[in-house]
Amino acid sequence: MSSKSLRFTVPIECDKASVNTFLRKHCGVSARMITRLKREKDGILRDNKILRTIDILNSGDIVILNLPEDKNEIIPVKGDLKILFEDDYIIALDKPDNVPVHPTKIHQEDTLANFLAYRQKERGETYKFRSINRLDKDTSGIVVVAKDRFTASSLFKTVDKRYIAVCEGIIDSDGTIDKPIKLLEGHTIQRTCSEDGLKSVTHYKPVSLYKDYTLLEIKLETGHTHQIRCHFSSVGHPLLGDDMYGGSLNLIKRQALHCALVSFVHPITKEKVILKSELPEDIKMLTSK
Repeated sequence: MSSKSLRFTVPIECDKASVNTFLRKHCGVSARMITRLKREKDGILRDNKILRTIDILNSGDIVILNLPEDKNEIIPVKGDLKILFEDDYIIALDKPDNVPVHPTKIHQEDTLANFLAYRQKERGETYKFRSINRLDKDTSGIVVVAKDRFTASSLFKTVDKRYIAVCEGIIDSDGTIDKPIKLLEGHTIQRTCSEDGLKSVTHYKPVSLYKDYTLLEIKLETGHTHQIRCHFSSVGHPLLGDDMYGGSLNLIKRQALHCALVSFVHPITKEKVILKSELPEDIKMLTSK
């Protein structure tokens, strides 16, 4: 049984294309997913008839992909969710700080994924939790979750994120931090900049300057665990409240980092979606000083 069907209309520019070419090049369906759909009963259809990947399509044809049913094995737990956007393919949530995104060894039932699983259970939905971006437990802001494999794969290619951060010291010009990052030896989570790490690039620009700290807008070219926190610490400007990386806890009790804007091209409607999240109160307090 399929949990969802995707429908694609063949445009004039794809007239006489093979099913495989149409799905791969025009629709962005991965080779792996096509292979899986070929194994499914009624996985790829046209006019309720099975399509082979070598079959030729005509403009105006409607190709239907019947996706395999998902099984969500995350424990459902009732919790608060602030929904910024939702349709049949995507749900975007506004995560508060002090909430992990997904279960870990020490957080099994108090995560965003648990709360969403509870909502799914209430609504009779079964999709897996596929977060397109993952925020640290104490980072607030937008988390985008895809409701199927195709949507997840497509969003990874188009999603654009903007963060707001408050760092110690004064940064008065735009800049880029280009330093590889790796796990700090002897630690399970903390990162450090090292030549033998993963390539990591962070772009930033100052938004507001205060007496001894700076409000920044940040765009990631790469997205690695603790990238923003590690990078700014490495240049002598740790985030306020980020004691793991040398930040002071005097003004805020968690890292002053917020995912404020996410935009993407919707993989089905092809429309541009722009989502915004207001600064939480603890970061707002810093901007009012």
